[in-house]
Amino acid sequence: MQAELVLDARNGTGESPVWHAAEQALYWVDIPARALHRWHATEGHANWTAPEMIACIAPRADRPGTWIAGLESGLFSLEPRADGTLAATSIAPVEHAAPAMRFNDGRCDRQGRFWAGTMLLDMAAGARVGRLYSHGQGDANAALRLDDLIVPNGLSWSPDGRTMYLSDSHPSVQAVWAFDYDTASGTPSNRRLFVDMKPLPGRPDGAAMDAEGCYWICGNDAGLVHRFTPGGRLDRSLAVPVKKPAMCAFGGAGLDTLFVTSIRPGNTDLSDQPLAGGVFALRPGVAGFPEPMYGT
Repeated sequence: MQAELVLDARNGTGESPVWHAAEQALYWVDIPARALHRWHATEGHANWTAPEMIACIAPRADRPGTWIAGLESGLFSLEPRADGTLAATSIAPVEHAAPAMRFNDGRCDRQGRFWAGTMLLDMAAGARVGRLYSHGQGDANAALRLDDLIVPNGLSWSPDGRTMYLSDSHPSVQAVWAFDYDTASGTPSNRRLFVDMKPLPGRPDGAAMDAEGCYWICGNDAGLVHRFTPGGRLDRSLAVPVKKPAMCAFGGAGLDTLFVTSIRPGNTDLSDQPLAGGVFALRPGVAGFPEPMYGT
C-alpha cells in the first residue's frame, strides 16, 4: 500500500492531526515552530503561530473555529487570526513536576473531555516527571490523572469509550497500556500492558482508533504505522517514506483515509528521507470515527 504525500510540510515535529469534518480540512501542529497548520484539498495550506510551543489540539464545540490546546505552560483556547497568529487564552495553567517541560500528545475522550500528557524537553534524560491530565468544560483546573511517565503518548479510546489506551515513547519503556474507563466520571482504572513494543520495529508514538476497535500507532524510527486488534495482536504494518511518523488520524469524506504526520530531524543527513516532516495519507481499507470535540 503506497503512502501518498499530502504536503511537504518539513515540520520539525508534526503532531496531533485532527480531521475537521465541518470544514473537510486537516489540522495539525508543528511543536518547535509553535505552529497550527490547516490543509484543504482545494483551498490549500495555511498556518498560524502560537505564543508558546503547541503540542496537541482538539476543536471546541462551544466556540466554532477555536481550539483547546496543550502548550508549554498549560491548556489554552486558541483562535486563528487574520494576521497569521493565534489568540491564546489560558484555560488551566499547570505546575509542572520539573523545569523545562511542555505538553505532548493529547485528544478528547468520547464525552468531550480533553486529555493531555506532559514531558521534559530533554527526552534523552529519561526523567519520570511526565504526567497525564484531563480537563472538562467548566472545570477550574486540569485534573492530574497519572504520573511517573517519561513521554506520554498514544492516547485513544475504544469505540464504546470504555477502554482508554496510553503509550510511553521513551526507549526505556516502549509500552502501550489499556485501562478500564468510566465514561461518566472520566476515570481510568485497571491499568494493564496492552502491547510491549520493544520486540517490534519502532517506538510507540501517536495513535488513532478505527471503527472495528483496532488501535493504530506510529512506529517512530521504523517508518511504519502498526494496527493492533483489541486483543493486542499485531494485525498489519503500513509503511510511510520517512523514518519518524509521529501521529495518525482518520479523515476524508468517508473517514477512510489515515493521515500521518512526521518529524524532520535537525543536523541529520536526510538524503534517504527527503520528505521527512511531511504529511502523508494511507488507504487502510477501514474507517475511523469523527474526532470528538471539546465540550460535547
